[in-house]
Amino acid sequence: MRKQFFARGLAGALLLIAPLASLAARSLELSSPDRQLRVTIDTGERLAFSVSHRGVPLVLPTPIGMTLSGIGTLGDKPRLTGQQRHSVDATVRPVVAQKSRVVRDHYNALQLDFAGGYALEVRAYDEGVAYRFRTSLPGQVTVEDEQAGVNVRAQDTLYWPQEKSMQSHNEHYYQPMPVAEAAGKLVGVPALVQGGGVHIVYTESGLRDYPGLYLRGEPAGLRAVFPKVALADIARDDRNVPVSQEAPYIARTAGKRAFPWRILGIAADAGGLLLNQMPYLLADPQELKETGWIKPGKVAWDWYNGNKLYGVPFKSGLDTRTYRHYIDFAAENGLEYIIMDEGWYKLGDLLAVKPEIDMQELMDYGRQRGVGIILWVSWKTLDAQMTAALDQFARWGAAGIKVDFMQRSDQWMVNYYERVAKEAAARRLLVDFHGNFKPSGLQRTWPNVLTFEGVKGLENNKWSDKQTPEHDVTLPFIRMFAGPVDYTPGAMSNAHRKDFVASFDRPMSQGTRAHQLAMYVIYESPLQMLADSPSQYRANASSLAFIRQVPVEWDESRVLHAQLGRYVAMARRHGDTWYVGAMTGADGRDLELDLSFLGDGEYQLESMADGPNAAVFAIDVQQGSASVTRASRLTMQLAPGGGWAAIIRKKK
Repeated sequence: MRKQFFARGLAGALLLIAPLASLAARSLELSSPDRQLRVTIDTGERLAFSVSHRGVPLVLPTPIGMTLSGIGTLGDKPRLTGQQRHSVDATVRPVVAQKSRVVRDHYNALQLDFAGGYALEVRAYDEGVAYRFRTSLPGQVTVEDEQAGVNVRAQDTLYWPQEKSMQSHNEHYYQPMPVAEAAGKLVGVPALVQGGGVHIVYTESGLRDYPGLYLRGEPAGLRAVFPKVALADIARDDRNVPVSQEAPYIARTAGKRAFPWRILGIAADAGGLLLNQMPYLLADPQELKETGWIKPGKVAWDWYNGNKLYGVPFKSGLDTRTYRHYIDFAAENGLEYIIMDEGWYKLGDLLAVKPEIDMQELMDYGRQRGVGIILWVSWKTLDAQMTAALDQFARWGAAGIKVDFMQRSDQWMVNYYERVAKEAAARRLLVDFHGNFKPSGLQRTWPNVLTFEGVKGLENNKWSDKQTPEHDVTLPFIRMFAGPVDYTPGAMSNAHRKDFVASFDRPMSQGTRAHQLAMYVIYESPLQMLADSPSQYRANASSLAFIRQVPVEWDESRVLHAQLGRYVAMARRHGDTWYVGAMTGADGRDLELDLSFLGDGEYQLESMADGPNAAVFAIDVQQGSASVTRASRLTMQLAPGGGWAAIIRKKK
């Protein structure tokens, strides 16, 4: 009797185990190397992914897939044919060191192969997760749509990068709101969601021959949307070229390829986002063979200050004499470049230099003084004259180009970025993209691309009062996550909100002078601007002396203090010298400076801090000096909208 009962019980158990085993086979898991993050891929009726952190759900099951004309949706009723797992722990040495000279590439990987000629690659880092589709299909494929995004809790907080349309400069303020309130809203990327004590930044990398991604709010979270292929556009002028006719698909591309990575940077402490290098690591490897000519540096920029000088024996303007003065200023202060922004050529023709400017004289003079010249161009004119214009720039001896006003991220425009990068590299020209979508890996593939705008930067002070210190301490966690940011810091006219006046010709910034100086340490841009007038810098010698000493590449970066939208403090090393920057939003605060990151021995610390009256007079900045060791503990005192910055050198 007992044997019969046991047999029946065993049979019943086997019946239970069989469907459980079948169910388990539908879900595959991948953990990060530290096992804190876990991504689950559901291969049942429809491909979906979810993410948990320390067992707490972060991303709820989110369908993913790709709809191809004549083929169907990859990810619907998937039939798994194979899987491979591996782990990587390697190092990458970037040509241009943005956050660090050496980047650790450490992840666990899972590739799932499906019937129908496609695969899903998934990677789990300690800092986040990413996935992308691969296809192995003949000829070309037409991608009608891609299903992507993140499902999160309705009560989670979205820092909304507001967009009105996908015809955009991608310049965002970040308005916090519950995810539920974002339903129907267009969201730019990178976008940050905060919930369950964790920060998630969603963006992409490896973007090539494919449209850039946006998000749209839905009750369940955020769904990916894409600009469709442009069949026709209307050139209203040299920069505004809206699409007038769209195809019913988002891309037509090679059938055998890897598609862009969908990235979720994840950090319990917001400061972890500041060190996250997933977008760089997931970008396509470098294609440029020779890179020794690529020289990051600081730039004297003319447009923010409108070429307006004082204390000089000539009337300034868009002319040869004024630009010679900018070259002199750059040479005297160790700046590698100047930019000649809009106004040097007759709009619509890059070969028609204005008669007030002798371009060859300026190029020759810059070469004599060791200063390169970067030329601003409108993208549409460059597209029409690319070969002739870039050849001419190379003959003149230009150092690079600043390409502006693209305002689109459809497939053609994404390919335009790469075409510019490639053609510029062939002539040893650096590239600075403005009016652009967010960095999406191009700077790794083509390292002559040094920086990108795609940010509500300093120039907005010329016409708006919304460029607040709170904004300044929000964007490092979101926009800077994607890649270098051409915020263009360095305002020497500073005011608090109650005293601030937007002025196009004589702009000022909100927050203190030390707040501006700290940006040179906090904001990452291998082509870093000095936005104000040479005359303004000469009138503020101590601030200029600090700026001129701060490098634009970093061997090592550390987060000292960080809270999204409230404050940020970082230490960065270049060689044997450390640089510290701290910024705060509306509230003044004291932050401890723990110098245990220093090496052995004594160091000399030279600081630029908010002066005792900086809470009233934002221009009040105070120099300080101290002998310190790694055992030293100092207090950084920041006024409302304030800052603190220092250079720490080892004593000889």
